[in-house]
Amino acid sequence: MNKPTYATDLQTIREAYLRIQGVVHRTPVQTCSQLSRHAQAEIFFKCENLQKVGAFKYRGASNVVLSLTEEEAAAGVVTHSSGNHAQALALAAQQRGIPAHIVMPSNAPRVKQDAVAGYGAQVILCEPTLQAREITAAEVVAETGAAFIHPYNHAGIITGQATVALELFEQVSDLDVIIAPIGGGGLLSGIAIAAKAINPAIRIVGAEPAGADDAFQSKRAGELIPQTSPNTIADGLLTSLGDLTWPVVRDLVDEIVVVDDWQIANAMKLMMERAKLLIEPSGATSYAAAVKMDFDAEETRVACVISGGNVNLSRISDLMTSG
Repeated sequence: MNKPTYATDLQTIREAYLRIQGVVHRTPVQTCSQLSRHAQAEIFFKCENLQKVGAFKYRGASNVVLSLTEEEAAAGVVTHSSGNHAQALALAAQQRGIPAHIVMPSNAPRVKQDAVAGYGAQVILCEPTLQAREITAAEVVAETGAAFIHPYNHAGIITGQATVALELFEQVSDLDVIIAPIGGGGLLSGIAIAAKAINPAIRIVGAEPAGADDAFQSKRAGELIPQTSPNTIADGLLTSLGDLTWPVVRDLVDEIVVVDDWQIANAMKLMMERAKLLIEPSGATSYAAAVKMDFDAEETRVACVISGGNVNLSRISDLMTSG
């Protein structure tokens, strides 16, 4: 039986790791004895909330932009996003000195629009539907010849996000479990490919909000089930899996743990109060899942990936009482 082929592999991930060194931050790993006791395991927080643009997304964006040929780069890049990918791609393009065209829904908060524009990108507003975003992005590609960079369903993006795992293995020895949030699956699938190639025995867990649990439903059904009407405070995890990320989640991710908004909010509160970590709700799902899980006796060393820290400070009090 032929070995499955995924969007990336360990060699490609190692090449990306070298490519983006010195461009992205090597984010720290933090520990907190109180939070470890609460989860009944030794928890290591991989702090991608301290990455440039405040999220892991800068890894994938940098890898893709730096991989473009001179001819491709001259035409620029385009994407549709109202989240961290928009800022990440805008900054990566600015760093290389190439055009970036970011399609954003018209209802995207002005602060996010301003942040993307602040990195030198052209912001193109469209109606707040996925169809409108895709059509508008396609029009920009046709007009400019720019390369379309999907927020997560893109081999180069997945490869860049996978470098989180390579750093983790250098920073923490003998990990038993890695838990990462899952929305579109770019981060989790990249981590799974890299980590399983290095240590096939490691357990890879996806943390998913109950109000957007398409990965859990897909795993249980054994087939891709699209997201419908997501509703959760973890607004970075609203998207469906893609055709590049789903096969990895299906084959290499051992479990999807579903957490509700109260559990996510409580994890945020504990991490802010005890570990002084400023995180967004999506970034708290990994620790929320760790608290919910019953680890095997030998699973004592657990990494929780904090995916981002872009939280609206004026909403923190409201988020803490969600669920």
